[in-house]
Parts: sequence; structure tokens; C-alpha cells
Amino acid sequence: MVLSDVTLQDFIGPAEIEAESLRIIDSEVPKPRPFQGEQWQIVRRMIHTTADFEMLKLVRFHEKAVESGLNALKDGAVIVTDTEMARCGMPLRRLDPLGCSVRCLMNDERVVARARAEGITRAKAAVDVAVSEIKPEIYVVGNAPTALIRLVEHFDNGLVSPALVVGMPVGFVNAAESKALLLSRGMPYVTIEGRKGGSALAASVINALAMIAL
Repeated sequence: MVLSDVTLQDFIGPAEIEAESLRIIDSEVPKPRPFQGEQWQIVRRMIHTTADFEMLKLVRFHEKAVESGLNALKDGAVIVTDTEMARCGMPLRRLDPLGCSVRCLMNDERVVARARAEGITRAKAAVDVAVSEIKPEIYVVGNAPTALIRLVEHFDNGLVSPALVVGMPVGFVNAAESKALLLSRGMPYVTIEGRKGGSALAASVINALAMIAL
């Protein structure tokens, strides 16, 4: 189809959009695929979210990430994320049936006060509060490298052992480096190499896992 010739009749209805999108992704990534089974369902959802087939080269899974993440969701995990966008990207219609909840602490009074008192970013302070007071099973980092770095520090100090870390901070300063740090540790992770990432991408991983769990 030539794009200049598109008419209103050419657009697919809302009920078919997702199914058609996934069909297109499957057709453009023929078998044998670099990811199989549940990992492919997650990566396919990430491609669906970004329209970026480079995910096929960039996504990295810890060997226990899928199993550990699914078990946590089925047990009603508490999920903490670093942005409101990611929180909104994990809809209650998928989390409520599993008994899961998702929180973003960036505007929490405790976080704001701690960041101001210690002269650190709110992203760091939010991880500190989450680790000490909430103890979530799953961490979803889609924006702030400082959040992911702080989480690794707490892991190194034996203060946290999450069931899953979705580590996908985006940007040009410390984003790639923070993900490389995550890759070097033993926490179950889903991450991507390099500068790409973002809240929508990170949320898509939890959505894919929740859909599998359901």
C-alpha cells in the first residue's frame, strides 16, 4: 500500500489493532527466533510497544527472570516503579486479578524529605524508602539510572533480594552503564543494553508477564 493513497476505510478497527500488530511482528520475525516461548511473548510485547525491532538484539534475560517474575505476580507481588507513567502503564485490569499492586514513590512525602535532607535525587531516595519500608518483590525502572544504581548498591549490601528487576532507564548519561551494572549482578532481571529504554517499555514487560500469569 502506498501511504499517500490511504483512505479512512483502510484503518483497522480498535478490536483488531492489537491482534493485527502482533501478527505483523510474528510475520516480520520468522522462526527460528532469537527468543522462544515466554521470553518471545515478552520481547514481542516490547516490540509492539516501541515498533523497534532492534529489541531483538538488545534484550537480555537473567536465566531465572521469567520464572521468578511469574511466581511473584501469582503470589500478589508489590511492584515499585520510578515513574507515574510506568505505574499507569501497568493497568489494574491485569494486576488486580493477581492480587498485585504497583506504586510510584517519587512524590511521596518521605521521599521528598529524604532527597532534600541528604542532597540526593528523588529516584535514589525512592529506592531507599522502598527497600526499607515497602520491600517490594518487583522493581521497574524505566527512567532514572540513579534508581537502578541505588538498587544495585542495596543488593551488594545484602539489603534487598528482589524476585525481578526490570531495568530499562533511558538516556545518554549513566543509562547504559547502570544496565551493565545490573547485568553483572545476580538479581533476576530483564533489561536492554545501551541507551534505549523508557517507562512504556519497562511497563510492557510486566504487562506481558501478567498476561502470561493470567
